[in-house]
Amino acid sequence: QVQLVESGGGLVQPGGSLRLSCAASGTIFSIDTMGWYRQAPGKQRELVATITSGGSTNYADAVKDRFTISRDNPKNTVYLQMNSLKPEDTAVYYCSYREYKYNMNYWGKGTLVTVSS
Repeated sequence: QVQLVESGGGLVQPGGSLRLSCAASGTIFSIDTMGWYRQAPGKQRELVATITSGGSTNYADAVKDRFTISRDNPKNTVYLQMNSLKPEDTAVYYCSYREYKYNMNYWGKGTLVTVSS
């Protein structure tokens, strides 16, 4: 089992920045992928960014050049630096952890990001 705890959400004005953090605990595997997804009201959950244990990253087109995902492997923590935020970035952001030995995927409870003036 893996537990994920997100932090860092909040209210920010358009053009502002926020940094999300997600700490994983429990049975952590050496080969895994951590990531961020988001779900806006009335919409399906969508990929924001992922990062493998080896450091390979993947971004949704909507956030490329504005968001940066990173991880601290010894701390089992993944970060999402969000710059130049737009109202359309408003959503609940979920942390995810995927391991490949048992092919399991885990989710955090989510943290709300609101971009509004």
